[in-house]
Amino acid sequence: MSHVGVPRGTVRKRRSLALLTAGVLTIPALAGCSSDSEETSRGVPQDIAPAARDRVADGSTVNWAVDAMPTTLNAFQADADSATTKITGALLPTLFPMDAAGQPKLNPDYLESAKIIEREPKQVVLYKLNQQAVWSDGREIGAPDFVAQWRALSGKDSAFWTARNAGYERIEKIERGADDLQVRVTFAKPYADWRSLFSPLYPKEITGSPDTFNDGARTALKNTAGPFQLKSVSKAKGTVTLVRSPRWWGEKAKLDSIVFRAVAPKDRTKALADGTVHITDVDAATADRIALALRDGSNGQPLTHGPGADLTPAAALRSWALAHGSDEEQAEIAQVAREKNRKAVVVYGAEQKALRGYAVRKSLEPAYTQLALNGESGPLADDRVRRAVARALDRQELAETVLKPLGLPAKPLGSHLALAGQPGYKDGSGALGDQNTKEAQALLADAGWTQGGAAEKPKDTKAGSEAEKKDAEDKKKDADKEDKEGTESTESTEKTEADEKKTDKDEEQAEKKADKTDKDEEKADRAAVGADDSAASRAEGLYIVGQDNKPGAAPVQAPDASTATHVLAPSRAAAAQSLALLRQASAVSEDSTTAEAASKATIQDKATAQDKQPGGAAGAYAPLGTAAPAPASVKGPLGKDGKTLTLRFVLPSGPGSQSLRGVGDRIAAMLEKIGIGTEITKVPDESYFKDHIASGDYDLALYSWPATAYPATDGRPIYAKPEPATDGSLLVEQNYTRVGTDHIDQLFDQAVAELDEKAARELMKQADARIWAAAGSIPLFQRPQLVAVDKKLANVGAFGFAAPRYQDIGFTDRQAAGSPADRKK
Repeated sequence: MSHVGVPRGTVRKRRSLALLTAGVLTIPALAGCSSDSEETSRGVPQDIAPAARDRVADGSTVNWAVDAMPTTLNAFQADADSATTKITGALLPTLFPMDAAGQPKLNPDYLESAKIIEREPKQVVLYKLNQQAVWSDGREIGAPDFVAQWRALSGKDSAFWTARNAGYERIEKIERGADDLQVRVTFAKPYADWRSLFSPLYPKEITGSPDTFNDGARTALKNTAGPFQLKSVSKAKGTVTLVRSPRWWGEKAKLDSIVFRAVAPKDRTKALADGTVHITDVDAATADRIALALRDGSNGQPLTHGPGADLTPAAALRSWALAHGSDEEQAEIAQVAREKNRKAVVVYGAEQKALRGYAVRKSLEPAYTQLALNGESGPLADDRVRRAVARALDRQELAETVLKPLGLPAKPLGSHLALAGQPGYKDGSGALGDQNTKEAQALLADAGWTQGGAAEKPKDTKAGSEAEKKDAEDKKKDADKEDKEGTESTESTEKTEADEKKTDKDEEQAEKKADKTDKDEEKADRAAVGADDSAASRAEGLYIVGQDNKPGAAPVQAPDASTATHVLAPSRAAAAQSLALLRQASAVSEDSTTAEAASKATIQDKATAQDKQPGGAAGAYAPLGTAAPAPASVKGPLGKDGKTLTLRFVLPSGPGSQSLRGVGDRIAAMLEKIGIGTEITKVPDESYFKDHIASGDYDLALYSWPATAYPATDGRPIYAKPEPATDGSLLVEQNYTRVGTDHIDQLFDQAVAELDEKAARELMKQADARIWAAAGSIPLFQRPQLVAVDKKLANVGAFGFAAPRYQDIGFTDRQAAGSPADRKK
């Protein structure tokens, strides 16, 4: 038996969330974090060209593009991907698919009802199955299928190689109810997200043994229970073909077949023009070409875009002259170039004509892009630096950069655990604060990152240059030599008592003279530092940011390091900000005392007054000679202990990631304004996640997480506090930022066991506020969803949150069914 996936010992019990690659401090009022009422939010509606089933023709085939052939058809294995999800969605039972609002909704094709019937002493859920629900071999769907899947996914048998266990390990037993159509599930521990279980549901023939589970469902599914069944998988052709299931008891599928075809994103424009696909996700560039094709088809004018469109009349004339000139070599080159351009124009024109048969359907994908800050080591291990990065970002600008050109609502995402439009969504970003350059700079100064800090010596370096050290050593040697010679002279010559007294007097006079010389040198040193320094500053080697009233002033000469301190005392403003973060994050809790609230409010008022002072927040200590942060931006990178503050920003380099790289460039420019340098590293898409994100080889990165209807289950592995392993490494689960707290974990644990849905949502809002305050993950925007679809297809396109109803998809024009993708094969 071959084992697929990763060893059970290295996989934590969780539900798998596929990674999607393309992921400050005005202190707000306490009321801004209140969770007494749920925020009203509207998501972007789906765009699927809905049509009643009686308007959809029966028959025909649809070709649907996927990124690549699925490596497995077992959705519970580690290498399952989006193609696996699409295909199994048409073949297997999903008991609670998400609806258009991102909520789990009972699927009447499989269930008559499902509800909690007992809460004490243990939670019991009773499923009543649709009496017509059968597998494609005719066997009824029943308790044996539930039992087999539970045993395979409970984590108790290591022979089953799974990537998803969460929830199944809480089940104590599964048994038949009053009849064969009832399944009774008893939980050992309460589980709020019980609706997430048994979807997709596999037949017991697959989940009943490790052999069939690990290998039997990778390339074949002989027994299914959906509107379609699997006909063939062809790796040579790159296709997975589904056909209408004769055993399906629900509304008959409109299409005869669906062919999922592997088409790389870079090849999709050509695939559409060639007619090899009807449905495909596209990028903004392809969407623009389709829009231009529709525009040009209606105006009847020659194309003003494409190959040669930017050729000026002068350049065209020169090209013609070279092609018909007397220089035969230049003429041949010019003729070849002109012919190549002519063919390109013809091909482009034909493609544009073909693209008129498609429409781009737009919505927001059920996924969000975040800026991830790796807090395991380096500058970002300091939460003040992470918060400064977050406070430097104009998230509204970043959202507009991606979404506004597409005609989609451009609003920054305010939650890690829900998307706009979902129940429980509330903007929790107030726990961290809005963009504020001045306060970002104050946070960096408090963390010790200052102008000129890159030129400072590390804290363990002693004062004085090597030459100075050598001179001191030489002087010491000379003094030792003189002492030795004096001793020898005394031993060889007898001296009188008067001579000894005279010698003592001479030594005393020499010491007084040396003391006078030292005082003169100290006075000169103080004069060099500057007469304006206060006595305390001169004595301690410190100045207080905000009290010099010289924002952005040039640094003065630093004193001898033996008198200047390299330890930065925390500023009162930064302390207030830290308290404010905790206060805001816990504002949704009801356990705060009135005295604590009043104390923190006083600190907040002081911080607000201090923030108004020029030159940074008063009380932020920095080494003597360091300029206060400038009010708008700093000139040059900050530094500390001889090191420049530079972060490694890793981005994917593939052709489908242009938008992500554009966002990365804007983020780098925003960070530069507060003195943080970025080293942008572009890596191949195929290694971006495995070799960089998952391994922690980055400081900053952009990637996306999918939406979920079960944040208590699906969110925990993403934000759980990393735990040390026996070999000294960190067990991060899916928390690739390596940032977490015990309190966040506790809130997740409470929510997943809370059977009151409203109370569970409140706990998730509290957890989200804490995640914001930790500043390891900064949500930016919900991803755009652009789907090119044959204009005559109905009930398919940009689905948003909702799962497709494959049986409703079809052509509205019977004669056009199968066109244009049937033109070329």
